[in-house]
Parts: sequence; C-alpha cells; structure tokens
Amino acid sequence: MNQSDTFISHLIELRDRLLRIVIGVVVTFIALFPFANKIYTLLAHPLLAKLPKGGQMIATSVTTPFFVPMKVAMLAAIVISLPYTLYQIWAFIAPGLYQHEKRFAAPLVILSTMLFLVGMAFAYFLVFPVVFGFITSTAPEGVAVMTDIGNYLDFVMTLFLAFGIAFEVPVAVVLLVKLGMVRVETLKEIRSYVIVGAFVIGAIFTPPDVVSQIMLAVPLWLLYEAGILAARFVSPRPS
Repeated sequence: MNQSDTFISHLIELRDRLLRIVIGVVVTFIALFPFANKIYTLLAHPLLAKLPKGGQMIATSVTTPFFVPMKVAMLAAIVISLPYTLYQIWAFIAPGLYQHEKRFAAPLVILSTMLFLVGMAFAYFLVFPVVFGFITSTAPEGVAVMTDIGNYLDFVMTLFLAFGIAFEVPVAVVLLVKLGMVRVETLKEIRSYVIVGAFVIGAIFTPPDVVSQIMLAVPLWLLYEAGILAARFVSPRPS
C-alpha cells in the first residue's frame, strides 16, 4: 500500500470514528430529552436553594424556556458519552503509538477525564452554594434576585470549565516533565509565581468575594504540588 492509499485509509477511519462519536452523543441526548427540564432543575438547585422564600428564576426570551433545558441536556449527553468518545479517539491513535507510549498515554487520558469531572463536581457541590449564597446575601434591600435561566447557564458553564481545567493541572505538569519541556527543579523554583497566578485566576473566574476566590486558588496550588510529586516518577533520568 502506497502513501496515498495509507493517507486515504486514515481519513476514512477518522471519518468513521467521528461519526460514531456524534452518534453516541445524539443517542444519549435522545435518551435524556424527556428529562431536559428535570436536568436543568438539578443544575439550578444550588441557586434556587439560596433564593429567599418564594424566589424563582425567570426567562426573558420567548424561546428560552425551551432551548436552555435542551442545551443542558446536550451538555449532559456530551459528558455522559465522554467514555465512549475517548474510546473512539484512543482506538484511532493507539495503532500509531509505541508500546511504552501506550502505557503512558492510556492512564493519562483516563486520569485527565476523571480530574475534569471531579473539578465539575467540586464546583457544583462546594463552590456553587458559597458563590450563590454570597450573591443573594449582598443584594440591596428591596431588590428581588431573579436570574434569567440563560444567563445562569452561561455563568455555571464558565465555572464548570474553570474548575474542570484547574483540576487538569497535575496532568499538564506531568506531561511537561515527561516531554522534557521543563524540569521538576524548575517547577519548584517558580512555585511562588504559580501561587500568585492561582489567586489571580481565582479573582478572574469567581465572584468578587474572598471565599470563592480561595476555593479556586487553593485547589489550583495544591494540584500543582500534586503534579510536582507525580512528575518525579516520570522525570527523564540523567544520562
């Protein structure tokens, strides 16, 4: 088989893998479709639990009550079908990897997925109650807190993404060391800059209260330290 045929066969396989990923997401979405409103209610619970008695969320657009729950169901479908998606990606790239690369890449992919989901769970169960408690408690007297459901979705997705990416820090540190792009000693030397950067990121991606900023900054720092510890085991041995 010549190079041209090999390239075409790879393109065909890539197309098939992508199609399977899309089908997996669509099938999961169809299964979740009847429960879209319940899924949104579950997502909105951290805010609803902090609203004053009788408080509620609102929809400022005619189509928002329909499309926002659908968006949430689609996002849930993407998350739920993630293991299948990762399997399809792995099945495509694995044949081109050496055995030692497979032994390193497979756990890394699994760990990064788990850490991202743990970051989302950390945001939902620990950060959201603090953030929304702060927001509702600081509203001026006589002001009813009634958040638009579309704006709420945008806000929580930003926090989900921020905490999901933050929990990927150990994987990023290990990968950089494994590829020889940075040494463990260098990571230790820049620790103070990383701590400052963690608090800057916390200030950017969370509301302007100290507690929620710390709840992002401190895990970022601790995960960085965990990455340094793990990187010692994959650091290239000096020749």
